[in-house]
Amino acid sequence: MRTPAVMIVGLVLCPCGLLLTLISTLTPCWRQLSGITNKPPDLVYQQGIWDLCQESQSSRQRQCGLADDLGYFSQQPVQVAKGLMIPSLVVTVLGLVVAALGVRCWQEEPHYLLAGISGTILFASGLMSLIPVAWYNHYLSALPAPAANAQEVGYSLVLGYLGSCLELIGGFSLALSLHQSCKECRRTKAAAKYPHSSQQGPAAVPSPDLVPYRQKPAPQAFSNPMDVLEGERSYWRPPPCDSDL
Repeated sequence: MRTPAVMIVGLVLCPCGLLLTLISTLTPCWRQLSGITNKPPDLVYQQGIWDLCQESQSSRQRQCGLADDLGYFSQQPVQVAKGLMIPSLVVTVLGLVVAALGVRCWQEEPHYLLAGISGTILFASGLMSLIPVAWYNHYLSALPAPAANAQEVGYSLVLGYLGSCLELIGGFSLALSLHQSCKECRRTKAAAKYPHSSQQGPAAVPSPDLVPYRQKPAPQAFSNPMDVLEGERSYWRPPPCDSDL
């Protein structure tokens, strides 16, 4: 049996979403600031949910582990992102494991119920990563940062959006397997309730080899109902024997 398209879409998009979400969680570039006051003009300041970095565009020198003097990490969007991004990765891995058990890999038939459950789990993991990403983006300009002429969304935040959307689409695609699971459940119940309804069609003709052999009756001796010796018998003469015939 060919693997259903909804399962293929889910198995392709969800691992890609997991990879992008992992990069978004670990990289320190959710927000990027340039033109910082009293700093070189080519200096770029980057803020993530775990670290603060600055990089010189001319010399390509990068320095991370900067001190948080402005209380950036204590802000609620950053705290929520810390609390949801890691569990989202764990839930995504769990969903992929369940999907591997449900989707046809080493089996002849896919397990639609497990595939649908994995889709629900992956969809929930996509929501868990999308909420902090969207919340952080909403309060992007309100978060504390050094005085700068320009601030923009960092690549980590963009990757977080992409990874979350891929997980949502892939999880929804896998969750569509629940519809097929319900159809199979109804078919099984109908077959159990009406066991003879599934045995429709023309009656099977038994094979000649299976028909029991009927023995023919033993041949009987021929007897003539007419008396061929009528008129030749006499009371004084015994009936003729075989030699007279």
